[in-house]
Amino acid sequence: MKRLLALALIGSPVFASEDIADQYPGSLLYSKPVEVIPHVWSAIGATAPPTYENAGHNNNLSFIVTGDGVVVVNGGASYHLAEALHAEIHAITDQPVKLVIDENGQGHAMLGNAYWATQDVPILAHVDAAAHFERDGPQTLRQHQDVLKERSNGTVLTPPTETFDDSRTIKMGNMRIEILHLGPAHGPGDTQVWLPDLGLVIAGDIAFHERMLPIFDDTNTRDWIETWETAFEPLGATYVIPGHGHPTNMDQVRRYTHDYLVFLRARIAEHIDAGGDLAGSYYVDQSPYAKLDTFEELATKNAGRVYEQMEFDF
Repeated sequence: MKRLLALALIGSPVFASEDIADQYPGSLLYSKPVEVIPHVWSAIGATAPPTYENAGHNNNLSFIVTGDGVVVVNGGASYHLAEALHAEIHAITDQPVKLVIDENGQGHAMLGNAYWATQDVPILAHVDAAAHFERDGPQTLRQHQDVLKERSNGTVLTPPTETFDDSRTIKMGNMRIEILHLGPAHGPGDTQVWLPDLGLVIAGDIAFHERMLPIFDDTNTRDWIETWETAFEPLGATYVIPGHGHPTNMDQVRRYTHDYLVFLRARIAEHIDAGGDLAGSYYVDQSPYAKLDTFEELATKNAGRVYEQMEFDF
């Protein structure tokens, strides 16, 4: 039944809500893992900012049961959140976790490394993601401690044990797993986990669904669009587990990621052409995306950052 629910969501342009209460009160996880397709599971995070109530679980924590071990995608936002995910894995399979892959250098991808290190599990990340975590990790940890309070206990800065540059392919059990860095996207070292035999990609933060994506100071939206068009979408994935939001398909994540970036850049270009300044850029019309979660928190910030990227392109 749970897998059927997850598969039903793949074709549904549903909107999440920040008002939905924690969906799995018996665990620190925001929601119980669901089997998206056979052997691939994901615990879907809240489509909201990290809070004490959601224990920082506002991204997707996925794992692949290969037949000869488990591969986890994302370390998680804290020691205890990773521990909670591991408990769910134990309930599903006796196979040991043999690898953790961090999708980027953000706190909700890497702070849980502290737990996996105690389990002697190798932790892999792109070299740029590792550098990002080394640079920003102390501040990120302080922010998570402020929000999560005692739920952050045991969380210490723990870098990946291995890094890669462009790609890494592993064969485990019956699975061929391609670990990819397709190019610049949401942030440094964005990583995609591609299962070509299953037609499924665990996309990381190159792809968003149901919530508005954030544009950071180090996000180059022009490059993100190019990486999407030349490398990500040509994978031809049938199933997409995005960095945020329910598992879905390429049409849906294109709509809320690529198409939003193209839309916002076009609105900012019109604003600049009309002589508009940075202050005015915050008010460009983004109403077609107003139903997305985190719209209120992010829309104006996104517009300002895109303006700063584009103002000297004209």
